[in-house]
Amino acid sequence: MSDPNRIPIISAHPPEKVQKPVKPHHTPRYYVHRVKESLATRVSKIVCAIFLTLLLILGIITFILWLSLRPHRPRVFIHDFSVPGLSQANGFENAELGFNITLRNSNQHISIDYDALDGSVFYKDQKIGSKSLFPGVHQDPKTTTTVTDVLSGATLTVTSQRWMEFLGDRAAGSVTFRMELTSAIRFKVSTWESKRHRMHASCTVAVGPNGNILLASKDKRCPVYFT
Repeated sequence: MSDPNRIPIISAHPPEKVQKPVKPHHTPRYYVHRVKESLATRVSKIVCAIFLTLLLILGIITFILWLSLRPHRPRVFIHDFSVPGLSQANGFENAELGFNITLRNSNQHISIDYDALDGSVFYKDQKIGSKSLFPGVHQDPKTTTTVTDVLSGATLTVTSQRWMEFLGDRAAGSVTFRMELTSAIRFKVSTWESKRHRMHASCTVAVGPNGNILLASKDKRCPVYFT
């Protein structure tokens, strides 16, 4: 409620005006500098994009070359294994083991050089025979080397006791052996050669009562590893 005895007071000072900020005025040199900076930024972005694209392409090419030139281990298969005379009680007197194996180089552009290839036969983890199968061989890409040989005489040690163990397994249906191949191999591409790798192939094979390889062991691929 207003007071009728109160005299209104009028200010002698008018209200202050709010000044608007003054926009800075830039010289032409400033705008030229800004344009140069913008161009430099765009050029650097383009250069970085080109570099990253080239790096990506180079990486893809390198990966493809690595896939095509990566060495694959030889593939070893056992096709035949036999113990003639297994049905004979005195067969140990002229015992022999015959076998046929293949070594496959599945690489498309890489050849393999083998040093001497040695073959050994084990029965219940006891070595019963061994022999050098070849002194060395060069294997071209996509080729197969066949090794057919026989262990007998001085290369095969089968006593009468061991032969009786053979006959005991034979009566149970099969006799199981393990054939091991060892060699030092090198991979070769043109004039480049890798270091030597000690290769081992282990082939478990079973023969039936007639001394011939069982169907389950025939054409079986043998595990291959390096040491």
